[in-house]
Amino acid sequence: MSKQYNWYRLTDADDMVAAEQVIVVHEVKGKKICFSRFQGQLFAFAYKCPHAGGPMSEGSVDAHGNVVCPLHRYKFSLRNGYNSSGEGFYLRTYPVEQREDGIYVGMEKSWLGF
Repeated sequence: MSKQYNWYRLTDADDMVAAEQVIVVHEVKGKKICFSRFQGQLFAFAYKCPHAGGPMSEGSVDAHGNVVCPLHRYKFSLRNGYNSSGEGFYLRTYPVEQREDGIYVGMEKSWLGF
């Protein structure tokens, strides 16, 4: 069974949202989400590190496409949230779509249907 998402318009279609390897925070439906570009592609991921809750917005994006937590330097792939430094954690990622009328971020629908 594939995941289902509620899609929320973040910005106009021509808005850059985030510069290359720069992390910015936008609030989507009351939730802080980090955004960054890597090799021209826009990615969205959780505001807090799954290890110790560090603010990922204060981290960095390395040359391999990993977001690096500012607290303990754990690394997570922007593409899928995989913990590439080997500690076994997973960073939540969100799908992003460029549409004619704007940039949208998908938030997973809960199993309760909300």
